[in-house]
Amino acid sequence: MSDLNRGIMKFKGADSPAAIVVSAIAIAGGIGFLIWWALQSAYALS
Repeated sequence: MSDLNRGIMKFKGADSPAAIVVSAIAIAGGIGFLIWWALQSAYALS
């Protein structure tokens, strides 16, 4: 068992490159959405 297959990610294949890429895209997308939403809210002209 690798060190990445512990903690929250307690399923077989949690440290596979595909799982890491999917997680990274989901996290980056979430952060990007929050930044976009914050900018839209801060500079709303209505």
